[in-house]
Amino acid sequence: MKKSEQEYPNFMLNGKVAIVTGAARGLGRACALALAHEGADIALGLRDVTTAADLEQEIKAMGRKVIRLQMDVSDLQQINAAVSRVVKTFGKINILVNNVGIAPDNPAEKVTEKDFDNTVNLNLKGTFFTAQAVGKQMIKQGSGRIINMSSQAGFIALENESVYCMTKAGVNHLTKNLASEWAKYNINVNAVAPTFIETPGTEPWLKDRDFRQSVLDRIPLGRIGKPMEVAGAVVFLASDAASLITGEIMLIDGGWTTR
Repeated sequence: MKKSEQEYPNFMLNGKVAIVTGAARGLGRACALALAHEGADIALGLRDVTTAADLEQEIKAMGRKVIRLQMDVSDLQQINAAVSRVVKTFGKINILVNNVGIAPDNPAEKVTEKDFDNTVNLNLKGTFFTAQAVGKQMIKQGSGRIINMSSQAGFIALENESVYCMTKAGVNHLTKNLASEWAKYNINVNAVAPTFIETPGTEPWLKDRDFRQSVLDRIPLGRIGKPMEVAGAVVFLASDAASLITGEIMLIDGGWTTR
């Protein structure tokens, strides 16, 4: 191959359309901004469509197209309606960041049926049916990238997080199953699995000095992650540079699980 014919990895997302669920804050917000920064138009999946007006404007300021969607992923009708609106607006869906999830802190012996059902409903059921709805469109297109939001909790035990850990282990295996089933349609399905990241969701725990230090003691790199460090991995998996990667769960844990 001549040097001029060499193809280099392409990390740009120009012309791509991405749905990001749970986009109003934290990891979802960072992923939406990072994908837009690399050229993608963005559909913001929101539990309350009246939120995230500032995020919408920030993405527009980058010169990207953006819409806000009413998309509570515990409601299958809302999922399907949101996906239909994206297709109607943009004509396609290239990327799904399946970000919605909750992590209630509760000792196993005190978990109620309501606690259990709420966590499974959002973390597993919502993840599956959002992937299904988007996957149907990607199958029609003959291509797509799905990135599920897992956690290091899918690999290790975390105290007082038995149901959360269980659901994230389920997300990991779902990722592998979808990757296997949908490879024939040129759909890549992967997941990212962060450690504790500085977000509004983790703030109540990380502001406790003793808890924060206990987390730092477990991370070889010795610091808490930032949302954009997770978003960077999402951008990579959404890009053509990751075209041969599917069924993988990428740990973003500062080395926690090496120990």
